[in-house]
Amino acid sequence: MPSVHFTSEETSNGVIARGFTVGEVPGMLWSPESGSGRAPLVLLGHGGGQDSRAPGMAGRAARLVGDGGFHVAAIDAPGHGGRPRTEDDEREIAALRRAMAAGEPVGPIVVAFNAGIARRAVPEWRATLDALQELPEIGAGGPVGYYGVSMGTAIGLPLTAAEPRITAAVLGLYSYDEALAEAAGRITVPVEFALQWDDELVPRESGLALFDALASKEKTLHANVGGHHEVPGFEADSAVRFLARHLRG
Repeated sequence: MPSVHFTSEETSNGVIARGFTVGEVPGMLWSPESGSGRAPLVLLGHGGGQDSRAPGMAGRAARLVGDGGFHVAAIDAPGHGGRPRTEDDEREIAALRRAMAAGEPVGPIVVAFNAGIARRAVPEWRATLDALQELPEIGAGGPVGYYGVSMGTAIGLPLTAAEPRITAAVLGLYSYDEALAEAAGRITVPVEFALQWDDELVPRESGLALFDALASKEKTLHANVGGHHEVPGFEADSAVRFLARHLRG
């Protein structure tokens, strides 16, 4: 089994940020600076076109570490960051750019593209979780949560459905399709789901249908006005509280 190989380390405002690789997959692990005791782990999924080192990811991780006391891990999705793209990736990206230039709907193209990424990313995430739980500050058997919207949900939803170690998830900003609905029907852990009421990429009815497909008895919908990239900052604070409640008890 591949292990975690640390490649960098820096500390800022009480947060230790360490770059790592698991096999060929790069990522980041953020931890509290004070002590090396065990704490719940949150897996953090990035959006399309980003990677584990994006400023938004670091900001979200700082909140999870500082306010929740979590360890937080992110990995670069296939074709993102410095990872190579496949021929299928290049075709999908070209189709997306053509649609955007023509003012055509891009939602169906994004969903198809992200589905291919998710099929590759889910086993990578599970292997990364195996490796992270070998670290003494994380350990096996501890609580694990997931937090990722947009493409982070395209990956996180099937990952949460497949991975019994994940016991709570924050998801959202994504469209319904049959494959995701099937995965959602296998999710029974608590879920907080974000929806932007005026999302230009995710039709309102489609996002609501995906939320409805979740089998969780405890699921909460957070709907805010604005477009896809206009999620209010307080939703990140809510996500921290939600994960703390379910991972710390």
